[in-house]
Amino acid sequence: MQTTFTVPDLACGACVDTISQAIHAIDPQAKIVASPQTKLVQIESELPVMTLQTTIIAAGYTIAK
Repeated sequence: MQTTFTVPDLACGACVDTISQAIHAIDPQAKIVASPQTKLVQIESELPVMTLQTTIIAAGYTIAK
């Protein structure tokens, strides 16, 4: 399942790396595409959306409603 989050504080490549590492820690098979320019993080994973959202927040980022 593919899920897209808007992450307003996604500012640079290091932010993308941090989020990617956090998601891969719980789902090594996840496919992640993130862009600091658009502030979008697209994740293809079988994990529940709430789990992915919680992981991004625990990594130190906010998710727009």
